[in-house]
Amino acid sequence: MTAQANARVSVGDLSVPRHHQLIVSLFGLYARQYGGALPVATIISLMEDVGVESAGTRSSISRLKKRGVIESVQVQGRNGYSLADSVLTTFAEGDERIFHPRRATAQDRWLLATFTVPETQRNIRHKIRSSLVRMGFGSVVPGLWIAPEHAKDAALAYFTRHGLDQYFEFFLAEHIGGAQIQKNLSSWWDLVSLDQLYSEFLNENRGRLESWQQLVQAGDNPELDARAFADHLILLTQWRRLPYSDPGLPAELLPEGWNALKAEDLFHNLHTLLAPMAGRHAKRIIGVDS
Repeated sequence: MTAQANARVSVGDLSVPRHHQLIVSLFGLYARQYGGALPVATIISLMEDVGVESAGTRSSISRLKKRGVIESVQVQGRNGYSLADSVLTTFAEGDERIFHPRRATAQDRWLLATFTVPETQRNIRHKIRSSLVRMGFGSVVPGLWIAPEHAKDAALAYFTRHGLDQYFEFFLAEHIGGAQIQKNLSSWWDLVSLDQLYSEFLNENRGRLESWQQLVQAGDNPELDARAFADHLILLTQWRRLPYSDPGLPAELLPEGWNALKAEDLFHNLHTLLAPMAGRHAKRIIGVDS
């Protein structure tokens, strides 16, 4: 399998998040703030604010439960759901990556990973490869993966937590000569598809930022807060996959006009603008239903 096939980023579905993706964002943003669980009625109400009908929400909840992301609980005597204990660490790690994405410098070292899995355990090999891609590793040659040094702690913790560290050897290395490393980046990572995702995010949200900069002057308004909640939930759901696809390569080594830097600024500005209003709306609904 080629390096680009290993690190391929899917393009084309950024603008319309799926219902279960929105629910994951909902739990990540608000459930952890309010005791870790939400009543079913609250979830349905908040999802209706985003334009998702009750049937779609219930179907997505069922799917997430089967996948072990959420589990049934009682919330003050009412049916509800909470995040499963098994995903809480992943969500906590995701907070840092989503809201504070790291970018290496040209002087930083590189993290190299190589693994050996018996032929009889192909399912483990597939899981390892998928996890490496999700953590931003690129494939240099078959069996050798690379990422900026800042991926070290998260990678070691993840593979140890899932009992996969026994298959690995990790190394920290410096590039000291040979071909110019920026010439190889596009073969180790699919930078074209990643940049296209960032471009799509910019196109989707530039106008939204300009509109909200005018709307916020209206002051505290419950109807405006509800609209901010919907836009913020969609914004976060669109954005949160990008820091996981982006290895955080040094800006000095990336192509001129790399869209990630502008997209990071746009997300930060929109999140800063919408989060307080969205939080007020969520608190109103959760306060009424809980």
